[in-house]
Amino acid sequence: MTTAPSVLFDAPGPKGRIRHHIYSVVVIVAVAAFLWVLYSGFADKGQFTAEKWKPFVDLEVWETYLLPGLKGTVVAALLSIVFALLIGMIFGILRLSEHRVIRWVAGAVVEVSRAIPVLILMIFLFALFSQNKVFKVDDLALAAVVIALTVYNGSVIAEIVRAGILSLPKGQTEAAVALGMRKNQLMRLILLPQAITAMLPALVSQMVVALKDSALGYQITYTEIVRSGQQLGAAEQNTVPSLIVIAIVMIILNSALTIFATKLEKKLRSRKKGKAVLTADSIITDAAPGMDLTKK
Repeated sequence: MTTAPSVLFDAPGPKGRIRHHIYSVVVIVAVAAFLWVLYSGFADKGQFTAEKWKPFVDLEVWETYLLPGLKGTVVAALLSIVFALLIGMIFGILRLSEHRVIRWVAGAVVEVSRAIPVLILMIFLFALFSQNKVFKVDDLALAAVVIALTVYNGSVIAEIVRAGILSLPKGQTEAAVALGMRKNQLMRLILLPQAITAMLPALVSQMVVALKDSALGYQITYTEIVRSGQQLGAAEQNTVPSLIVIAIVMIILNSALTIFATKLEKKLRSRKKGKAVLTADSIITDAAPGMDLTKK
């Protein structure tokens, strides 16, 4: 019996497969042993007793700690995602400009924004806003978190947009230009609709990053779910159960965002397949309203 070679590597022979199976079993046993030691250590400290989990069935505990933290996480994530998508689209298109100066300036802004660590930017903005009283005291932390996440994720999304547009066949651009379409019409009617569908998985991944990075706001006293979980753990002396519950909540949020984006992608792709083919006459009519460019 022969095994077909893989594209990335040569398929192992009988001895190689046995060796790989042994390695897999050893790794699984090692991970299971580590988890057991970890569990035993926390169990000896009484972190998994029923008393430690009892606060989570108390509605007052959720209203005091978890729900305000969940609200803070969702608000910061939604605002930063919306602004990052807007800024990313703008700078991604600017990086494709025909004017060299605009491309250089947009590229410099994107590269600098990507190079700054999000946490450092949050701390800097929080201190800057506090000293200059730019926002109300209650909104300082939220503003610093949202702007920092927007700057970083917007720069990454700009690169995603630029790469998505450049990945499209050049023949479409050349055909649209030959038909007399202006650059804004080319981008709006031809390139962006196709690029967005192709970019959606990468955009969703970046949205998940923004949602998770909102937890960094606890360093500047922003009330989000991780900070609330730590406060609950300190108050009830159940740090490990609190962090486990917080992890479950974050997994649910990220999974919900991924499911929504997956359904949206399928809907966009099915709509794209169901649309009629765009004819040259319709493109010409849209490119030059009121003009009959089909006449020789």
